[in-house]
Amino acid sequence: MPQGHIAPAIITLLALLLYTVMGLRVGRARAKYNVPAPATTGQADFERYFRVQANTLEWLPIFLGSLWLFAIYWSDLVAAAIGLVWIIGRFLYMTGYSKAAEAREAGFMIQALASAVLVFGALGRLIWLAVAGG
Repeated sequence: MPQGHIAPAIITLLALLLYTVMGLRVGRARAKYNVPAPATTGQADFERYFRVQANTLEWLPIFLGSLWLFAIYWSDLVAAAIGLVWIIGRFLYMTGYSKAAEAREAGFMIQALASAVLVFGALGRLIWLAVAGG
């Protein structure tokens, strides 16, 4: 049984669980605000729930790809710690944006910064390895 990369694997699953919660919240908001599928507009409170899920889906490929590349080429534990910051940022984004559009900024900035560290950290390491030959 493989034992490597356990920490980033746990973070990956936690991020996906958070995304699942967001999807369930959209379903509940559809019923609460009477927005039948496939509609995605029409009621501002519903639209905020929907945008949380949609924006998270937009960021998931950036986050997951860079999380794993950072873990492979730098450190599992550091990648997982940064990934946990991303999850916290996304949670704050979800809870803030669900209340008011203006309340989303702090969570968004936290997750964007965590993503940037993962992306540029992985990219920098890969460039270093390519230039250094190893």
